Amino acid sequence: MPPATKTPAKPTTAAPERSLVQRMEALQRANEIRTKRASLKRDLKAGRASIHMLLMEPPEYIETAKVFDMLLAVPKYGRVKVNKVLQVCRISPSKTIGGLSERQRAELISMLRR
Repeated sequence: MPPATKTPAKPTTAAPERSLVQRMEALQRANEIRTKRASLKRDLKAGRASIHMLLMEPPEYIETAKVFDMLLAVPKYGRVKVNKVLQVCRISPSKTIGGLSERQRAELISMLRR
């Protein structure tokens, strides 16, 4: 029996080195996004913000946030209920708000309005 052929390993490419200034700018931007998201979650909990509007037209700073995490901030939605809603809408718990398709977005908004 002939030996199995090996496929050549792909060379690993590392991300280019970043300067101190670039790293500090990225850190500053990440901190701003975290602060805005924390404020938004507090507003959702208090009822000052609507999850429906956020899902229809998400601001840039929540497009990379997980749908699961944002739904947990909505009053009366715990882990079990959020998982059930996502399962019915056929949305992975790891899906981001910016990564939702139009169908998923519409179905999720419809489920939350019930």
